[in-house]
Amino acid sequence: MLFSELLEASGAPVKSHRGEAAVEGVALDSRQCRKGSCMIAAKGETTDGHAFIRQAVAAGASAIICQDDSLTDPDVACAVLDDTRAWAGPIAQAFHGWPSRRLTTIGITGTKGKSTTAYILRSILTHVGRKAAVLGTIEYNTGGRSIPAPNTTPDGVQLASLCAESLNAGCTHLVMEVSSHALDQHRVAGMEFNVGVFTNLSGDHMDYHKNADAYFAAKRKLFEGLSPSSVGVINVDDDRAASLVRAVCGRVITYGIRGQCDLRAQIERIDSSGMRMALCMQGERRVIRTSLLGTHNAYNCLAAAGAAVALGLGFEAVAEALEQDIKVPGRLESVETHAGFRVLVDYAHTDDSLRNVLSLTRELCAKGRIIVVFGCGGDRDRTKRPRMARVAEELADVLVVTSDNPRTESPQSIIDEVVGGFTPQGRRKAIVEIDRRSAIALAVNEAREGDIVLIAGKGHETYQIIGAAREHFDDREVAAQAVAAREGV
Repeated sequence: MLFSELLEASGAPVKSHRGEAAVEGVALDSRQCRKGSCMIAAKGETTDGHAFIRQAVAAGASAIICQDDSLTDPDVACAVLDDTRAWAGPIAQAFHGWPSRRLTTIGITGTKGKSTTAYILRSILTHVGRKAAVLGTIEYNTGGRSIPAPNTTPDGVQLASLCAESLNAGCTHLVMEVSSHALDQHRVAGMEFNVGVFTNLSGDHMDYHKNADAYFAAKRKLFEGLSPSSVGVINVDDDRAASLVRAVCGRVITYGIRGQCDLRAQIERIDSSGMRMALCMQGERRVIRTSLLGTHNAYNCLAAAGAAVALGLGFEAVAEALEQDIKVPGRLESVETHAGFRVLVDYAHTDDSLRNVLSLTRELCAKGRIIVVFGCGGDRDRTKRPRMARVAEELADVLVVTSDNPRTESPQSIIDEVVGGFTPQGRRKAIVEIDRRSAIALAVNEAREGDIVLIAGKGHETYQIIGAAREHFDDREVAAQAVAAREGV
């Protein structure tokens, strides 16, 4: 593809353009440039791609898209835009032949439940014979391969490549989590969502968005961008739902448990093996049993069901699909034990998500104690640290405070802020163990028959970030090792 053809196909508002070149790839990072690459120099949160234009050219880049052509080699083809970051996605989509337009795409946003909703929806689609790619917090699965996800939502260039890969793998649908960061940073620019799903909004990411209104405004962009032919699927039990309903110019499907809505769930029973609930929609009612647990998962089932209905699937088929065994990595994932107690690993890393999972754990642990292991990540929203402490104190019996992903912060300083959220009574029942491996072993060894050990915060993650180092660490593996050591296996 010629550089001029790429620019024209993308629709980017080019201010100036000089030179011509064959383009064989698109990159945002100079380190990913090869012979024939088109480097898009974009200003990010911490780095500015314009500082690496020379490295891109040295690596073989044949063309540069930037905001200041004075930084480029006059012998290299160049185009100038006002905002390269906003147009990276459409340019990459154009290079790959707009694969996103040939996929039925569902975007899921909200604070909690995105990953689980995505997995449930993929399960529904698989059940009815559709092949779906999933991009989200846990993995980027294109239908042909799976890679760990470095970010919930990939950047626009990688996203276009993953769309093309998914299409080539035979996928007809793309289910993806859309983070507030991605919406704010134009990572999904160029995507055309057939369905937009809103799960909920609670306190998180205040290190980035600064306040709740800014956080919500970022989420709202997904629904403002839906076309008249697209469908918004919205949780009306959330206080901000009305604003999202107004933002959608096309059809809206509402869901909930408490409020008036199109799709409703009534939980009838929860036990250790799953949940029985009634689904109701437009006069139809179907009682199902799902392997998923808890009120929060009832909402996730409704979100996925609403998206499936929005895609034209029948209510009966959707209800039937929800009865399939659905497993989501690191979401109330069980670690096998033989000593009469249970060990669960969950990704809960906000106060709301911790409340949800601890409330459910309490229902499952009527006669025993709840032992919770938790911490908070470094270089992230500090406001949730005392809030998580208060939730843990309220709902758990034994509190083990430990390190999560401290990143560049002092682990002890993070723990001090967590502990600061306890009441004097909470401090008395709290155990502080900075080393996460030791903390998990301590909790497992503390457990008695009938107890549940909940290890919260990291879920599916297989690493721990300490300083600049990213070290292998999997709560599930570590918990299994602790159980084996206790049981003498």
